[in-house]
Amino acid sequence: MDTHVIVGGGLTGAKAAETLRAEGFAGRIVLIGAEPDLPYERPPLSKGYLLGQEDRASVFVHDEKWYADQKIEVLTGRRVTALDRAAHEVELAGGERVGYTKLLLATGASPRRLRVPGNDLKGVHYLRRLAHADRLRDALAAGGRVVVAGAGWIGLETAAAARGYGCEVTIVEPEPTPLHATLGAELGGYFADLHRGHGVDLRLGTGVTGFAGDSTVTAVRTDAGEIPADVVVVGIGARPETQLAEEAGLAVDNGISVDAALRTEDPDVFAAGDVASVWHAAYDRRIRVEHWAEATNGGTAAARSMLGREVVHDDLPYFFTDQYDMGMEFTGWFPPGGYDSVVTRGGTDAFHAFWLSDGRVVAGLHVNQWDEGLDAVRELIRSGRKVNAGELADPARPLTN
Repeated sequence: MDTHVIVGGGLTGAKAAETLRAEGFAGRIVLIGAEPDLPYERPPLSKGYLLGQEDRASVFVHDEKWYADQKIEVLTGRRVTALDRAAHEVELAGGERVGYTKLLLATGASPRRLRVPGNDLKGVHYLRRLAHADRLRDALAAGGRVVVAGAGWIGLETAAAARGYGCEVTIVEPEPTPLHATLGAELGGYFADLHRGHGVDLRLGTGVTGFAGDSTVTAVRTDAGEIPADVVVVGIGARPETQLAEEAGLAVDNGISVDAALRTEDPDVFAAGDVASVWHAAYDRRIRVEHWAEATNGGTAAARSMLGREVVHDDLPYFFTDQYDMGMEFTGWFPPGGYDSVVTRGGTDAFHAFWLSDGRVVAGLHVNQWDEGLDAVRELIRSGRKVNAGELADPARPLTN
């Protein structure tokens, strides 16, 4: 009997297993996850679940009965320590081996750590796993002074959640604006104003040098002085979990290198989700996307590719965020500094923004523009046609013809 093994018990792995069955695969499916929980979705960890608006059961992709009904073997709390490509086997901690016909690596990413004095103090939190969210939710509910190191998506969302609990919040960020590398200064400034308007103290252009306290954190040390803290959240990005692939001799470059069908150079090994660096013909390069849509769509595409279907995984990168009463969706991609201008369309509370390179839209977002959304933005990006910036900024003109 053919056996398809999925290493990684997150959303990508769950969607891959689901698709294998939906597409008619009748063989054995083994889903192996290092965490003790069934696969779950990560966005609620910094949004609804962290805010106490969603219960714990709501974050799981499927319940235990569903996996049993689908005859999918789920091994939770089991870490894969080695990949033997010649033998077509993976080895688990403790020495057990599981053979595979096809293998999907969906090992995800882990939080980047701040390597500064005091980083092991109680009260210093990272947010990636469900257990992290459980601890952080309890800490925020207790109130007090919260310092967030990093003004990326996780940092901003946790800051908004902390304000929702009534905490006093300070964000420390070495760049001149939040999301500076991701969105640039123009939209980074919008997010700075958003958080300041909700009472957050932003210390931009400031780096964290350490954490003070005996066993529990009491302050964050920065290059501009100390900030008192009862809770610290570190959100400085994530690194792909590529060690298993590297040790097995697979190509790795900011993620496991795969083609547009999510295949590695080994025809029986695939990679998807946060860990995969995927070839995109439109960008003429491989890019790695860490967001929810990539986990969902990548897992589905990888499963179909494992079954020998024709697959071109070229979905435009997509991300969404909810902070306070602001909801945003973003699509597209550009490298740092890879745009000439930003064009906005609309008011201050509800608008579109477009990133242009050589007169073409390469990325766009909307804030609270739910009637229009992103469909027209996607069409502009995919068309590759040059646009008139003045017309693009005019809400009276249609976005597409």
